[in-house]
Amino acid sequence: MKLRIATYNIHKGVSAFGRKTRIHDLKEAIKLLDADLVFLQEVQGQHDHHAKKHSNWPEQGQHDFLAGETHTGVYGMNAVYQHGHHGNALLSRLPILHSSNHDVSDHAYEQRGILHVRIQVGEIQAHCFVVHLGLFAASRRRQVQALISQIQQQVEPDQPLIIAGDFNDWSQGLSQTLYKDLGVIEAFDIANHSHTELPIKRNALTSVKSFFKSNASHARTFPAGLPWLSLDRVYLRGFHVEQANVLSGKPWSRLSDHVPICVDIKLKHLHLHHV
Repeated sequence: MKLRIATYNIHKGVSAFGRKTRIHDLKEAIKLLDADLVFLQEVQGQHDHHAKKHSNWPEQGQHDFLAGETHTGVYGMNAVYQHGHHGNALLSRLPILHSSNHDVSDHAYEQRGILHVRIQVGEIQAHCFVVHLGLFAASRRRQVQALISQIQQQVEPDQPLIIAGDFNDWSQGLSQTLYKDLGVIEAFDIANHSHTELPIKRNALTSVKSFFKSNASHARTFPAGLPWLSLDRVYLRGFHVEQANVLSGKPWSRLSDHVPICVDIKLKHLHLHHV
């Protein structure tokens, strides 16, 4: 079975300092990805100030608004403030079996969580973890250990696993720990892939430039105008990677401070745990 997955930090659906709303353009752009699973970070479940300031601000939480009629949105609330809250979300075309949100905040100034969603893929179940780690290296190391412990306790070794999101790991120091402890691969650490364009239908919004890196470093996704830092990742277990792309250029360069990653994967033929 083949799937397309994407991960994207949407910067709360607004431009810098909340001057302009981007959420409607984000919805149209995310549709272009034609992804079965979309892992989202910095998703606002509520923001009373933006709702008052922007006349076209959605009444729904952003996870439900972006899910639309084609996907189901699951939201993990992490940061709570007087006028609203934000967190991680998963948009899924596939049936959702269960979801939970695990608080991994390392200090009072950064509220972080890991959203765990079990989905049905054909006759088996797969585990999805949506991640947005902290800005400090020590925090990220502790949060990755919390993620590893959670997966080891809640996911059978033969069950398919997808971990995706914003790791804030510009030094690329966390991958070896995840490889060693979880037996995952990162989508861009697969050798011998060819440079290829995603088969995305083009319309007025799709001046899309795809870029594929096929060496041992991760995709560059930040800042969106000139991606240089490798912050966003897709780690996999139980899947083959068919192609991996980071999307830059318009419309992505103006929608958020990150650009998205899109990966086509195929379920391995293994003895897997059935639903």
